[in-house]
Amino acid sequence: MSATPGLEMETVQVKTSGDVFLDKPLHQLTGVGVFVAEIDERMLSGEIDLAVHSMKDLPTKRPEELTISAVLKRDSPYDILVSRSGKATGLDDLRQGAVVGTSSMRRGAQLRRARPDLEVKSLRGNLQTRLRKLNQGDYDAIVLAEAGLERMGLKMDFARLDAERFVPSANQGTIIVVARTGTKAELYSRAIDDIPTRTETMIERKILETVGGGCVVPMAVHADTQGKAERVLTEVLSLDGKRFVRLDEEIALEGDFLAAAADMGSRLMKMGGRELVDEAVKAVGAR
Repeated sequence: MSATPGLEMETVQVKTSGDVFLDKPLHQLTGVGVFVAEIDERMLSGEIDLAVHSMKDLPTKRPEELTISAVLKRDSPYDILVSRSGKATGLDDLRQGAVVGTSSMRRGAQLRRARPDLEVKSLRGNLQTRLRKLNQGDYDAIVLAEAGLERMGLKMDFARLDAERFVPSANQGTIIVVARTGTKAELYSRAIDDIPTRTETMIERKILETVGGGCVVPMAVHADTQGKAERVLTEVLSLDGKRFVRLDEEIALEGDFLAAAADMGSRLMKMGGRELVDEAVKAVGAR
């Protein structure tokens, strides 16, 4: 297969442990980066030259031999609510005690904050599997990434969740290419790098890295380019959504924006984020 004149490519599909073990929530799977570890091993061994990932699945701690060679233009970073009724039902329109499915600790905490009466149940599987479980009556509604529907070309009614209350996960809606550092594959793939998206997502990753805690921590961070600055909204929540710390600031792009992002993450921790992170790690690790 050739997408670029003079370059011949072969596609290799790799099933990771995150794809195989669908009967457990993500935080119960052992290891860091359950969607990327096996692919990293194949890259490091030279079996494959490039890897395509959802950026939010990529751990902040990475092998030094691998680099993010391209960040594609971002799709929608927002969450949506899909109802079993098939109508564009908003969160506030769900019945008292409705069952809502999600696999995300962040979404679960935000749902409980917005509607403490809801029953939030774990939901795993690919997009078609999640929609099937919804339609067969396991849930009244499910929360999905809008980007997933966009990429699959699915047309259905849904309600986009308010991004001020449901701040997205870091890097949501972003596809990346990973290559071994210093290779021709890295050089070729850099031609499709989208600089504005790279800037937004690297700011988000720096805050995520500063806070830490991995996928067990209900944490959100979203950077949005606004002229010569990024509006950055970030928060850490308790598992039940009753407590949270939050920052909403602008970071100038003309200065050291990654240092400014790290400073935001540090201040978030000092505001009470550290206690919420430790609390989540202890609670989820004990389950």
